[in-house]
Amino acid sequence: MFVRTAGERDLAAIRALLVETWHSTYGAIYGAGRATEIAGERHSIASLKTGLTKPNSEFLVADDGKRIGGVAFAESLDGGDLVILKQLYVLPTLQGKGIGGMLLDEIIASFPEARAIRLEVEARNIRAIAFYQANGFVRSGGAGEHAGASGEQTLVYHRPLAG
Repeated sequence: MFVRTAGERDLAAIRALLVETWHSTYGAIYGAGRATEIAGERHSIASLKTGLTKPNSEFLVADDGKRIGGVAFAESLDGGDLVILKQLYVLPTLQGKGIGGMLLDEIIASFPEARAIRLEVEARNIRAIAFYQANGFVRSGGAGEHAGASGEQTLVYHRPLAG
């Protein structure tokens, strides 16, 4: 797998990856119907397309030449000092093989002036929390600004960067 910038030609594959990953991660928690509904709302081709041209952002895919195995999207705020990781997903069959770490490293490298990276994660997404903790993220105080698919507040994690 290699990491590269996402393009419009990738959107259908990215959407398929996100739907599959959402079903694998959240189907058991929220039920298949709700997972499908949420994935449809959050991961439409139209909403993904806006990420390709959003200022101060980076939209990446992990690609092996045959398929897209992972995706990440982040944007910078506060004059570039803070990076918000909005998405980092890896196909369920490829998780645990270093793809998430490659995507995370490239997201961080894409914002060399950043002093910190922050994300929100649903409290019941134990695998994601373990991944972020293993990659140097610590929980920030309080709940996130967004409600998760369950309607519960998300947890906020951050990691200081060299900047």
